[in-house]
Amino acid sequence: MLAAVLVFFGVAGLVVGIYFGVISLSASIEGRKLARRLREVGDTVDAPDAALVMDRPEGPLPQLDGLVNRTAVGSRLARLIEQSGSRSTSSGILLFSLFLGFRAAAIAAWFVRHPAAPLAAAPIGLALPFGWLLYRRSSRFKQFEEQFPEALDLLSRAIRAGHAFQTSLGMVADELPPPVGPEFKKTFERQNFGLPLRDAMDELADRVTILDVRFFVTAVAIQRETGGNLAEILDNLAHVVRERFKIRRQVRVHTAHGRFTGYVLLALPAGLGVVLSFIAPDQMDLLFRERMGQIMLVGAMVMQTVGFIWIRQVIKIEV
Repeated sequence: MLAAVLVFFGVAGLVVGIYFGVISLSASIEGRKLARRLREVGDTVDAPDAALVMDRPEGPLPQLDGLVNRTAVGSRLARLIEQSGSRSTSSGILLFSLFLGFRAAAIAAWFVRHPAAPLAAAPIGLALPFGWLLYRRSSRFKQFEEQFPEALDLLSRAIRAGHAFQTSLGMVADELPPPVGPEFKKTFERQNFGLPLRDAMDELADRVTILDVRFFVTAVAIQRETGGNLAEILDNLAHVVRERFKIRRQVRVHTAHGRFTGYVLLALPAGLGVVLSFIAPDQMDLLFRERMGQIMLVGAMVMQTVGFIWIRQVIKIEV
């Protein structure tokens, strides 16, 4: 019976993988066709820029995308996908999450051979795509923070050179690498296509939920209402951002010992279990087969997780 279930999950995984491959290939071909048609229109249209505005990622199930995005949870998922810089869609993430949940349950049933193992492993597989999105968003925001003072300096220099603020946004979009360049490009293009500048700037602050970006948007909004030297305001803001970033790095240096302790305490029991599996496999099998051993494993995982979260909260310092 177990072999039949594993064969079913294996075949289902193969079918889903082939389906995603065909969808990705079709999307790539359509993108090439669109770029070629835009180039044929004339040199006045920049194909990559137009594709950025016109092309929208379409998931394997567009109806599911529309249904999910109309809910509160679906809108938050769509915003998370956008903030992570991924080209995935809500339907793609949900299908991949279900696939990983089934695979994790099948693997747990094969190795642990306990009725509760698939139930415990399935949520882990389901959560992996969302964890990946959160990790990508965090990494992308960190890169944005590092590049943001350079963007402010470029804006300030462009304004001093006599360019309008909207033109300066386009210069930042063209000159700076991702993720700052694409985010400013979205802001520039949306206000260029008719969206009020205030709304386009507010959307930038909503997409990039960093305190420094909110300061920037607020400063620009106040300057446009009350007047003042915007170049000097941006210079001061860039200085403040750099100082905050410098202090944050100093805090990371001082809390490195605590973070390293948390990683060691989290990895030590798992590493010791792997070593003991090679040294004394019969004794380790008892830990998985006996009920008391299973209870001890669950308790150890819970306490390890609580301890790691506690250490992270202790060393977490907001700057």
